[in-house]
Amino acid sequence: MHKLLFHCLAGGSLLVSGAAVQAQTVTGDAVVKPAPAPISAKAPAADTPSVSVTAERPTGRIDRQVYDVKSDVSSSNGTAADALNNVPSVAVDPDGSVSLRGSSNVQILIDGKPSAMLQGDSRGATLNAMAADDIESVEVINNPGAQFGNEAGGGPILNLVMRRNRKPGGFATVNANAGIAGRYNSAVSGTYNEGPWGYQGGINVRHDGRNSVAEVSRERLERLAPGMGAFAPSSQHSTSNGLNDSLGLHGTVNYNLNTNDTLAASVSYNGRSNDQRSLDRYINGDSTGSTIGDYVRSTVRNGDSRNYSWGARYDHKGELPGETLKIDLRVSSSTNESDSDYANSYTVAPVNAFDSRARQHSETGNRIVDFSGDYERPLAGGTAKLGYKVADNQSSFDTLYTDIRPGSLAETVNPMRSNRFEMDERTVALYGSYQMRLTERWGALAGLRAEYTDLNVRQITGGVEAGNNYVNYIPSLFATYKVSDESNLRFSYAHRLRRPSAGDLNPYVVYRDEFNVSAGNPKLKPTQTDSFEIGYETKLFGLESSLRAYHRRDTDAIVDYRYFISDNVLLTTRENGAGSHSSGLEFSVSGKLTPSLTLNTSGNLARSQQTSSDDLGNRSTRTANALSGRARLNYQFDAANQLQLALQMQGKMLSGQGYRSPNNTVNMSWRHTVTPQLSLVMNVTDVFSSNKMETVINSASLRETSTRRFDGRMIYVGLSYRLGGATSAVKEGVREPRFGPPGGRGPGGPGPGGPGGEAG
Repeated sequence: MHKLLFHCLAGGSLLVSGAAVQAQTVTGDAVVKPAPAPISAKAPAADTPSVSVTAERPTGRIDRQVYDVKSDVSSSNGTAADALNNVPSVAVDPDGSVSLRGSSNVQILIDGKPSAMLQGDSRGATLNAMAADDIESVEVINNPGAQFGNEAGGGPILNLVMRRNRKPGGFATVNANAGIAGRYNSAVSGTYNEGPWGYQGGINVRHDGRNSVAEVSRERLERLAPGMGAFAPSSQHSTSNGLNDSLGLHGTVNYNLNTNDTLAASVSYNGRSNDQRSLDRYINGDSTGSTIGDYVRSTVRNGDSRNYSWGARYDHKGELPGETLKIDLRVSSSTNESDSDYANSYTVAPVNAFDSRARQHSETGNRIVDFSGDYERPLAGGTAKLGYKVADNQSSFDTLYTDIRPGSLAETVNPMRSNRFEMDERTVALYGSYQMRLTERWGALAGLRAEYTDLNVRQITGGVEAGNNYVNYIPSLFATYKVSDESNLRFSYAHRLRRPSAGDLNPYVVYRDEFNVSAGNPKLKPTQTDSFEIGYETKLFGLESSLRAYHRRDTDAIVDYRYFISDNVLLTTRENGAGSHSSGLEFSVSGKLTPSLTLNTSGNLARSQQTSSDDLGNRSTRTANALSGRARLNYQFDAANQLQLALQMQGKMLSGQGYRSPNNTVNMSWRHTVTPQLSLVMNVTDVFSSNKMETVINSASLRETSTRRFDGRMIYVGLSYRLGGATSAVKEGVREPRFGPPGGRGPGGPGPGGPGGEAG
């Protein structure tokens, strides 16, 4: 295995053509004509730097859709996961796993930059701890352009644009919420701007989590003789309990050197406990119907997750209208630690029964250093943009498993379940793009990105080191056509690459529980994706409406692959499938049905197909037709009361040798304005307790149905108090979210988009 790992990294299958590079700073669309200089509110004193005033960000731009989530009724006591679940075609399960248009290969950025806490095992916990009230909007970038690299998967991008306030003076919000079963959360955030200085920061605490119950019914093919076999049953019943504490801090300082130059510095911290108590009962049978194992395992887990980030930035406005230079440095790190104590109680001890006690220490780490620059200026009737990226991404996995013999407190290291693995990836990237109006109706944006990546891995347990380096070229193309004053056609194409992550490559087996282990595959090749989209945006009966048709084709798609390595132990690993593709129609309709009733609805009718092989060498092609959607109604009873009902439906999703079953939930929120500064908010999540995660596998050697249910109905009641800017703040609080895509069509119509607020 070690020789295989070295061969693949040094010149074999891992001579990949996809480089994982952190995405560039997200900026507003380049204007199709040189735009006027940004409006500035200048102080009377000539030597006082100006304060920029930016109009509301448009909801549709040439390379992305922007969804306003800050005025959602539930934002004051919800999480980032809740906010994403309100975005069309995005689904976040209770574990924090994110999918977009049925694909789990999704990058998540913060203000256009990668963060270690939103990668790997940290992502789910971070999304379930981050306060939704800190998020201004979510940018959905299905076909990322040249300014975006392939870091963290190279797939579509969800960019979380955090709240900012550039208005002079101070403004703050205080939220305090209590939930059932002892849950609570609270947050304080604020901004203060005076003269050349600007300050923004916040703190949030949360005691929350989801208890769960799981049932797994499994049948494995038991070979009785050559050419003969029968299925042997096994089952697992699990309960998991434990609410966790989290603390988040963030702060930013801005200083205007003069009217054209700005410096900014930021810092953030997020910490979370990883405590949990679980109980699992395992029952094993053979093909004759006899019970060959029946035992209960109790697990006590303790640990912490710690995430840090800091950054510095320089912004310069040039002499030409629309000419800008941005230089940005971001450093982030994430560490997850847990200690698990296991105890087995046997009713029927299986053959080669495990020791009655064991202990496992796990630690994963990730550190990202991201240094980028972007220069934009008018050129030959259009807008040119050039940029660079220098990035370093370090990942580590350390697992120590020890057995505790009966009657003894001495611990013995289990070498089959212990390993340490490290990966270091350095990337240099250059990109260029050009955007212009071709005619009165046509606008276009084309770009090309070149990436150089140097990859080194160290399998410390096995004493193996290997490396590789390569160059990739990534094109993208966008176009818009103005059909009428209210209607636009949009076209886009992007080539993307998903390179295996450190966890995907590590060949050592990681112990999950008595029935389940996992391992990486050093033979993995990158997945290459070509994505096409055409969209039509218009007003339908006064409602903002859109229809998008898309097609995504994956070559060497990385999929889950599962097979038995012993009678009842199932190994989950990764393999390159023969290929996969998906197509679909995505629609959205939003606007006021009556003066008091607002509708936001969207859906995705998709067909996906995957081809893969099982452990018996049988190749199969599976297809899935799925309808996913969101429907949200906001009713303003009067000036003080607003009610929101939200239905979320997630369709069938293919996954390796199986699929995830459809799922749906209904959420309700109510806001009551007590005073212009004070609001009372109540959220009811999963009103009918219908949320579940069910996966099904049906291959030649394995039949399995796994169902996991969560606490179900969750109720939170809280207060939100706003200090400073009270009048405008309350208006913003009850303003209906803008989820319609049309907008940002640029001065005079069809261009790729007018000037928008900058997200990076």
